[in-house]
Amino acid sequence: MQLRRELGTRDLTFFSIATIVGARWIASAAHAGSGSILLWVLAALFFLIPLALAVTALTIRQPEAGGMYLWAHADFGPAHGFLCFWVYWIGTAFWFPGAAMFYMSAAAWSLGPHFQHLAENRWYLVLASLAAIWVALGTNIIGVRFGKWTENVGAVASWLLGALLVIAAVLVWRQRGPATEFHLLPKLDWSTLSFWATIAYAMTGFEVAGMMGGEIRDPARDLPRAAWYSAAFSVIFYAGATAALLVILPAEQISDLNGLAQTGDTAGRILGAPWLAPLIAVMVLCSAIGQFGGMGSSAARMPFAAGVDGLLPAAFAKVHPRWATPWLSILTMGLVASVMLISIQLGDTVRAAYQTVVSLMVISGFLPFIYVFGSAWKAGKRISSLFGWAVTVLAILCSLVPSDDIHNVWLFELKLLAGTLAVIGSGYLVYRRTSARATNESVAVRS
Repeated sequence: MQLRRELGTRDLTFFSIATIVGARWIASAAHAGSGSILLWVLAALFFLIPLALAVTALTIRQPEAGGMYLWAHADFGPAHGFLCFWVYWIGTAFWFPGAAMFYMSAAAWSLGPHFQHLAENRWYLVLASLAAIWVALGTNIIGVRFGKWTENVGAVASWLLGALLVIAAVLVWRQRGPATEFHLLPKLDWSTLSFWATIAYAMTGFEVAGMMGGEIRDPARDLPRAAWYSAAFSVIFYAGATAALLVILPAEQISDLNGLAQTGDTAGRILGAPWLAPLIAVMVLCSAIGQFGGMGSSAARMPFAAGVDGLLPAAFAKVHPRWATPWLSILTMGLVASVMLISIQLGDTVRAAYQTVVSLMVISGFLPFIYVFGSAWKAGKRISSLFGWAVTVLAILCSLVPSDDIHNVWLFELKLLAGTLAVIGSGYLVYRRTSARATNESVAVRS
């Protein structure tokens, strides 16, 4: 049974917006100051657009499910294809705990003083995050025809959230002026280096459209349109929303975890609109569900492709007889993300655990782009590849710098080293075992 081609230009645009735009990054950008606005524009020019051009060319070349796994497999061999898929897939599993912790913390803060203590409560964050992850992935197990609406709703919620923040900022500016003095250039100090890695990571996400190649109606027509539409919206959203937060609150008062909720609460008091913070919380949660569904379901297409090639158990290559989805791959993603969400809480504060998982996410998320831009180079996208490689290396280096929330630097660096080695090493061991088994089975068949 084959995957169904259900995604047209509109769905693909919404899907891409849902996977690129993350409301969580706005607070981090605003906390770093008004220079972040320029960084958003530079990140779009030197990474998002080159990535979109590369992914579009590679997906049109190989319009099947699997994305970067297929590209690296075709250009560099099966071992590199498997390692590329494995590291990105684990990086996505790291993405889930960090994203879920942010969104659930923001939701608790937005509900008012009686619930704000939950934003620092481990039990609440873990349980609420698990619920959000499984709701989003569950809809995508049922099928793209149904699951795509979580991504569509998430994309629309991002539009509404951006518009709401900008309108609130304009009204606050008219009433009492901006809370921040705006400067064009970003601060150049150690405290913001780790943030620069996340701002580059915030512009990733379009690569997942390539993983859905087997479900796009007409990749040559639909993907280029969706690339430009989603890229334009993403940079406008990030730059506009960051500026809006800085109009409402000074940068130093904006928390990485609860900045959106703080901004909504402050704007609501200034404007006499107590409903503003809860409304922002609803928009944030809707965009989160869209992101969870888009990232989880698309990344699940790579284990599906690896299963087809015999590099994972055959069950991963099967689609559900009723829903026509790689249900086992999506289910496995949910289980791995859930385990990581729980285990990352060990040995540090909530905020330190959040920063650790963000850095691991950035490292694991960017390493596969070395392969992606390598394939793009071979496909003739030389300029895109050069810009993409440069940003990839810079982002990985910046992610190693601890933020102010990290009090035990050695524990932080040890977790990053152990986590990165575990991701790469586990991929190597799994490939050795599965490829040896596939070779033995092939020899047995020929005999």
